[in-house]
Amino acid sequence: MNEQEALAGRYRLMYRGMIQKDAMLLEEVLDDSFVLLHMTGMRQSKRQYIKAILNGTLNYYSEQSEAVNSTIEGNTARLVGQSRVTAAVFGGGKHIWRLQLNMRAVKRDGHWYFTGAEASTY
Repeated sequence: MNEQEALAGRYRLMYRGMIQKDAMLLEEVLDDSFVLLHMTGMRQSKRQYIKAILNGTLNYYSEQSEAVNSTIEGNTARLVGQSRVTAAVFGGGKHIWRLQLNMRAVKRDGHWYFTGAEASTY
């Protein structure tokens, strides 16, 4: 498996953690420095993001990747993932979102960890 495939695998693992509300899995793929910038401009730290998933503020039901592209330079990377995501967030109804995550990652001890993400639609 090459580095791009390994990074894409971590992207899929992150979504699995989001859908299954699996805090341990999210801890495994998100760096402690992780910050998510939502489409609204709201920022959430790793702890705040995981808490919002677990308490039902953010509910993810399914994800279908349409494109996952990455650029790797040494132990840092950028990944842009485009997925159709079924979700109900911040008290809204369940919808299918064309969600794009522009992500940053760092490789430590042989594993990729996401350090940040900016959400938008595509």
